[in-house]
Amino acid sequence: MEIRAALGQHFVGFNTGRWDYINSVSDAMAWDGDFINPNIDAITMTYSYMRSYEDRVRRAVNTPDANGRYALWQGGMEPNIPVGSKAGVSQSMKKAVAGAEREQQAGASGKWVAHWKMVHIVRPVWEKVGQDNQLGHTYPPLTYTQADADALTMLEPAPRTIRGARDLLSVALQYGNAFGQGFQAAALKPADFFGDEDVLYLMEDMATGEIRLSILWEWLHKHASVMDEDQIDAGTGKTFTVELFENLLHQEYEKLLQASNTDVHDDSKATTLPIAREIVHTYVTTKIKLPWYIDLLNINLNNNDLAEAKQRILQFTDTFNQNGTRITANVDFDLAASSQ
Repeated sequence: MEIRAALGQHFVGFNTGRWDYINSVSDAMAWDGDFINPNIDAITMTYSYMRSYEDRVRRAVNTPDANGRYALWQGGMEPNIPVGSKAGVSQSMKKAVAGAEREQQAGASGKWVAHWKMVHIVRPVWEKVGQDNQLGHTYPPLTYTQADADALTMLEPAPRTIRGARDLLSVALQYGNAFGQGFQAAALKPADFFGDEDVLYLMEDMATGEIRLSILWEWLHKHASVMDEDQIDAGTGKTFTVELFENLLHQEYEKLLQASNTDVHDDSKATTLPIAREIVHTYVTTKIKLPWYIDLLNINLNNNDLAEAKQRILQFTDTFNQNGTRITANVDFDLAASSQ
């Protein structure tokens, strides 16, 4: 509501970003040993703290200011890319439409998509309604109780598994590699599904890497219990140890080295991919939670030398651990600028 007041009529609306809020909660609750996220695919917009987040956003934007103005709630982002097998695309599009219908019925005036081919899939959900928007939709007024605050970080039972850890690792590694290759967004999926056209690629961006490494950091440093199968942990799982993490990291990394050029560019396998692996290992195993995955990627952008990358990563972590300072400058850019 403060953002609305500051921007006035230059402001249109809020998007309830799923990945962004997951990362915000993970960062905010890093101190709490009892707060441990489940598998990332369990944290949908209907998951406990996500429901509360969405509800407060839509109520806040639909609360009029002193001049009676509202803002739009624009729903969330659709990450699907409708390319794959006929069955895979059909199933994924059903889920995409169902998600859009849920948001429209909840009061959203639209949503944004990560790939242009999704526009004609989700836009008809709002076209069928036949109204311009849901500006000023009536909701219960916001309250500010302890229960409201607790709901914004509330967990609920959901699987935390080895399969989930593999998915987190594989996509986080791939994103770091893609960023090093110059792609700020990339179509990715876990390596176990390479070649399976029934499993669609999703458009992933920086928030992808942040939340995946944040969750892995939680599992390691808060001694999470993980199951071998997609079951809700009942105290019978194995502890997510450094040894388990490093074993999984090695296995997922090897899968990427063996992948085709279509999924992992061959020219990255001896350049940016090893650097991404080093960054992932450092971020997850460092006791003090580092602020941003993107920091470590940025300081190595345009660098393909693993030894140099290790020096930069060590300098970053030492500096942050000593006094909380983030190194954000890329020395290669500084050298290029000084030579001009």
